[in-house]
Amino acid sequence: MSDSNTTRFTSPSTFILLSIPGMEAAHIWISIPFCAMYAIAISGNFAILFIVKREPSLHEPMYYFLCMLDITDLVLSTSTLPKVLSIFWFNSREINFSACLTQVYFIHSFSVMESGIFVAMAVDRYVAICDPLRHFTTMANRMVFKTGLAIVLCGDMLVLPYPFLTRRWPYCRTNIVPQPYCEHIAVVKVACTDTRVSSYYSLFVAFFVSGLDVFFITVSYILILRAIFSLPTKDDSRLKTLGTCVSRLCAMLTFYVPVIFSSLTYCFGHNVALWFHVVIASVYLLVPPMLNPIIYGIRTEQIRKWLLWLVIHNGT
Repeated sequence: MSDSNTTRFTSPSTFILLSIPGMEAAHIWISIPFCAMYAIAISGNFAILFIVKREPSLHEPMYYFLCMLDITDLVLSTSTLPKVLSIFWFNSREINFSACLTQVYFIHSFSVMESGIFVAMAVDRYVAICDPLRHFTTMANRMVFKTGLAIVLCGDMLVLPYPFLTRRWPYCRTNIVPQPYCEHIAVVKVACTDTRVSSYYSLFVAFFVSGLDVFFITVSYILILRAIFSLPTKDDSRLKTLGTCVSRLCAMLTFYVPVIFSSLTYCFGHNVALWFHVVIASVYLLVPPMLNPIIYGIRTEQIRKWLLWLVIHNGT
């Protein structure tokens, strides 16, 4: 009997996803904030893409990077939220094994890309504020394209081992993944063998990427803040730039803190409640795609005007 079970799950055709453990009775209520955040993320990011495309004055490096961030957020949220909502609403818990691995790849590769885009945006703001005369030549369209290509290749190559390592593990105990989407460590923990290679590599990617990117972002914003406070007068532009920096740093924290905390709790937090794992892991997939269009977009005057026009035009 044990042999047949081993044969059955060594290469499972499907995984069974669970909702938030212990909260199955509140599916409908939990789905409301999830659905609202997804709707805001989709509408907000598409609106920013549309506005930047239509407004020639926004054809600048900062807004090109913002468009990259919007596309990344759309992929991150769309690769997970529809399946999560189908579990909450229709109890559709099955996911094909290959589809699960694809979801693993999209979640983690686009998370790495998002982190790289944050670095690019921080460096762009550093050049624009601290060395404005060289901003046009330093951040030319060709450099923006090369930076975007490097970010995509980095995300693809670093995460490429995830699905290959996950596919080679035997799943002889169960095919149940205790959360509503396929995250790398959550899937690997279901395997019935020593998966430390996957766990260590996942930790390496999380801390190498996050640590290096946070370092560059921190240095960039320290230099930006030093330049702001060295200005001789305390005018409105200084306060506006300072407020923009603070809001962007807060947006980045909502991405990096859950990523690092989720990686640590999955690998070492054996006594942490399973529902807490799921909630923390969901934060960086749900909250940044919702907040980024607001923080990076609505604070820009041209984008605010276009959004107001869109609201009035659609309402008439």
